[in-house]
Amino acid sequence: MVVLVLSRWPGLMPQNFSAAYAIVFCAGLYVPGALGWIVPLVVLAASDWLLSFVFYSNGAFSWSQFLIQQAPNYLVYASLIALGRMVGRRRPWWLLVGGGVAGAMLFYLVTNTAAWLASPYYAKTLGGWVQALTRGMPQYPPTWEFFRNTLTSGGLFTGLFVGAMKMTGCSEAREKDEDEEEEAEGEPAEADS
Repeated sequence: MVVLVLSRWPGLMPQNFSAAYAIVFCAGLYVPGALGWIVPLVVLAASDWLLSFVFYSNGAFSWSQFLIQQAPNYLVYASLIALGRMVGRRRPWWLLVGGGVAGAMLFYLVTNTAAWLASPYYAKTLGGWVQALTRGMPQYPPTWEFFRNTLTSGGLFTGLFVGAMKMTGCSEAREKDEDEEEEAEGEPAEADS
């Protein structure tokens, strides 16, 4: 969760280069029960509120605007947790990384489509939607750069988290097997009757 918050802090990493997509996907994979939903969504909400209030509000923070603007993000975050639950953690590493990348793509498509629908800047045509997905608004970097960063960070962080869990799982399985072998060797042989 610390990596999640730090990866979202302005200026620490390129824009849209975040562990958020990987964390919520991996929470669906590895965190059991309701905690897999509650913990990442609460941490994201708290960090979004903090970032919005401290860095982006300019003194005019509005809860209603905050909730409206964040709704598409949280719809996708919840979908990524559900995707992680559906995929399951016992899949091969490459497939789980692919799930993280697919989640990053879903985040990009949904949030940019929401921006296209909400912003008066974009024409409500196929061309306006393509503009929202590629160029974006003139005062910001092109949205394809955000997409590149979203894909890269989704794949990188998912690969790191899944790799760490698989390595830990493999070492735990080996330790369990070694413990079982030691217990079996330490038991006295049963006498034949």
